Amino acid sequence: MSRLPTADIVIPVLNEAHVLRKSVETVMAFCQANLPYLWRVVIVDNGSTDGTQNVAKQLVAEYDDVQFIHLHQRGRGRALRHAWLQSKADVVCYTDVDLSTQLVHLRELLDSIVYGGYHVSTGSRLMRESRTRRSFKRELTSRVYNVLIKAVLFTKFSDAQCGFKAVSRKAIEEIVPQIEDQSWFFDTELLVLAEKQGYPIKDIPVEWIEDDDSRVKIMQTAWEDIKGILRLRRLLWSSRWSERRAQAPVADADRR
Repeated sequence: MSRLPTADIVIPVLNEAHVLRKSVETVMAFCQANLPYLWRVVIVDNGSTDGTQNVAKQLVAEYDDVQFIHLHQRGRGRALRHAWLQSKADVVCYTDVDLSTQLVHLRELLDSIVYGGYHVSTGSRLMRESRTRRSFKRELTSRVYNVLIKAVLFTKFSDAQCGFKAVSRKAIEEIVPQIEDQSWFFDTELLVLAEKQGYPIKDIPVEWIEDDDSRVKIMQTAWEDIKGILRLRRLLWSSRWSERRAQAPVADADRR
């Protein structure tokens, strides 16, 4: 009998004590009912100063399928990098703790990696089939940002910053160590480096509902993202990138 595939569902958190238990138990209930995988939920706290650690430790004590990682330094990218690189699962994904992306899409996200032949998949709020509820400001910012990425970096994926992504073990080992950003631009850098190294990216249209309690500072994040885009452009035009591509261990045709 073939073994079940394994999956780690990572939830990065920063001062989320008020929603952490509800979100984790919601994810667990969905996984138990819908995923034909051996799965676990991995909470990664990166620098919380509220009661997040206590809630996470309580969940670990109550549930065998919950793991907790505590990092002293902040940064969503740092949290994902740490959890993904130490994971031994066949496929690793993440979702934001507010569960803005509806969990009904989680199985498709994972299946595209395990059974669909992809190594990277991402939720998209910008496809025709997507359904979103968010403010005009956030909608406009998101669309402008993704147009900018396409114009500057010549990418094909539709939504760089949706907090709902899955990556294969192979892609983690090859791509994640190359990512420099430790914060919000981590997502974009992951997709750009994957695509430029021959990994087709599966865009999955999702239903996404804005969290009214979101603490993301749009303008500050946008400025950091622009700097990240320009850094990647310099990399892609450099001799260092040509050398990296020449040393890539797998031909593009073998990545699906």
